Amino acid sequence: MAIKETGLEVNADKTKYMVMSRDENAGRTHNIKIDNIAFERVEQFKYLETTLTKENSIQEESKSRLKSGNACYHSMKNFLSSLCYKTNLKIKIYRAKNFACFLYGRKSWSLTLREEHRLRVFENKVLRRIFGPKRDEVTREWRKLNNEKLHDLYFSPNIVQEIGMRW
Repeated sequence: MAIKETGLEVNADKTKYMVMSRDENAGRTHNIKIDNIAFERVEQFKYLETTLTKENSIQEESKSRLKSGNACYHSMKNFLSSLCYKTNLKIKIYRAKNFACFLYGRKSWSLTLREEHRLRVFENKVLRRIFGPKRDEVTREWRKLNNEKLHDLYFSPNIVQEIGMRW
């Protein structure tokens, strides 16, 4: 519902605001009220599917992206480990589905080493599922691929490199 009396249009459904400032007390004493509509001050909110915080922290957004990426991964886990499909097809589908979850809004990100590590761990988990275990030539035992061998098999840029690229 939009109210327009004083030349200022107010959307009554959107009654929240956030102050971003280095000064911790900025905006604490101000109550915003227009045409008897009070605006609530919040510490974070979602805008265009991106979580914005007053500290402009990437941690909450990174957690949210990992959560959606994990949900996507679990929905296609059986497909990724299936022997019926070629590895190249599985990689293409992984990149199409999971990268979309992670890369939305990435141009505004500045990743910390901790977030980079989390993203790489997630990607390694998916790639291990895609490539499967390998049999050791000497011991004849099945083993998970270590990170080095995994990246030798995967020729595409990793997820952290993709986030840093400009499109």
